Amino acid sequence: MKGIDAPESSMPYGKEAKEELIRLVVGKSLKVLIFDEDRYGRCVGDIYCNGVFVQERMLKKGLVWHYGAYDKRPELEKWEKDARDKRIGLWASANPEKPWEWRKNRREQR
Repeated sequence: MKGIDAPESSMPYGKEAKEELIRLVVGKSLKVLIFDEDRYGRCVGDIYCNGVFVQERMLKKGLVWHYGAYDKRPELEKWEKDARDKRIGLWASANPEKPWEWRKNRREQR
């Protein structure tokens, strides 16, 4: 999804993020707006489900990070900040590890 990055399954809140995404989209009609393709050939876009902007919902629930390096939309930054300020979801932890840093650390350990 464009503009967000979720914790990996083995990270804190990884399971919760996956479960919430499943709850939001499985078995429902989706509107997907493709903007780009990532370096792995995957489509990158916004997802809407029954009028709900999925990235917004995930950010507001504190289950994902705004991936500001790839998406500068201020509303995504604001939704993450609001969740951080309220200490919702993964923001209940003092210093949650960013998934892109977690993945990088795992690659370097190999």
